[in-house]
Amino acid sequence: MAPRPPGRGLTDGIRLFPYVGPPTLAEAARTQPPGTPARTRADLSAWLGARPPAEHDEPFTYTVGADGVLRLAPRRSEHVACAGGEPVGAAGEIAFVRAADGWMVDEADNLSTGYCPDPDCWTVLAAALDTIGVGRPDAFTRSVVFRRCPRCGERNVVRDGYFTCALCDADLPSEWNFA
Repeated sequence: MAPRPPGRGLTDGIRLFPYVGPPTLAEAARTQPPGTPARTRADLSAWLGARPPAEHDEPFTYTVGADGVLRLAPRRSEHVACAGGEPVGAAGEIAFVRAADGWMVDEADNLSTGYCPDPDCWTVLAAALDTIGVGRPDAFTRSVVFRRCPRCGERNVVRDGYFTCALCDADLPSEWNFA
């Protein structure tokens, strides 16, 4: 896959997801360096090559900012730290495998309880990966639906289409509602 030229505006017209997780994690993220930007295949290859072999056994933390740049961090990193505390167009976990011409995405999801992005953020991640010319699946390999409970405020993962709060049993809205 040929890389697209880098540039701003990859997320034009796509909503940005604000951080909605615990304030203490956002505060702690201010003292941590953001994730490593992967603007090119060489950036990605260098970052992945520098990771200890054991880190490749699990997916990595990723975010894509308003500038369309993919940022990567070890899995146990907080998404808000990876994003430098900024809103994101996409966030979740991502795994790579070696391919004949470099690295390609093996798995990707939108699992970030700090940003709770809707599954439609796939288009933003896909654009970032296409920009650097990394092979990828056609959609998330696992997709997560998040909703905030209008009654108790709890963040919920919707499982099996069951839109009910896990804490208070209130009905959850069908549309993303963290803004």
